[in-house]
Amino acid sequence: MKGILGKKIGMTQIFEDDGRMVHVTVIEAGPAKVVQKKESEKDGYEAVQVGFDEIRKEKNVTKPMMGHFKKASVSPYRFIKELKMEGLNAGDDITVGMFAKGEKVSISGTSKGKGFQGVMKRHNFSGGPGSHGSMFNRAPGSLGQGSSPSRVYKGRKLPGQMGDKRITVKNLTIADIRKEQNLMLVKGAVPGANGGYVIIKSNAPVAVEEK
Repeated sequence: MKGILGKKIGMTQIFEDDGRMVHVTVIEAGPAKVVQKKESEKDGYEAVQVGFDEIRKEKNVTKPMMGHFKKASVSPYRFIKELKMEGLNAGDDITVGMFAKGEKVSISGTSKGKGFQGVMKRHNFSGGPGSHGSMFNRAPGSLGQGSSPSRVYKGRKLPGQMGDKRITVKNLTIADIRKEQNLMLVKGAVPGANGGYVIIKSNAPVAVEEK
């Protein structure tokens, strides 16, 4: 599996070869650095720890993390995630060049936090009559039986915290790759605010050896 870390820059529009205009999200994808290699014999699984967005000042890094970076002889990074990729060792670079135009990817990011919201905004409830005197308007309505079971069932759609969750959008198409600028242009929207970190993974099927 291919993967890389990046930062959402924003949205814009581009024209394809046939003249059609498409909306794309611009992502600064890499360059990322392999900080650590996980091995089955030592860690119980195989993966690589990847770092993105280099920290310029060492004083902004905790001593344990600074030791972790120095062990791999790499610079400290702000965003660190593990990816199940093979053939990489500590210190290797991961660039956007491994992806190609037209390829399908899955992108994970943290959605925008919208605070405490009611059921109409959070769950798309229709609400009550908007006229005067209804005394209902934007309330959730009846929540369940009265005498039995005399409680609210678990899993009911109620007001609460909205957003600020990890969201993964699958099958996004890469509209363009600009290696010189480390940019990936993806058709459609990507979760998170501008400047938020994202994880990009390929949707290519994993080859399975026949027994």
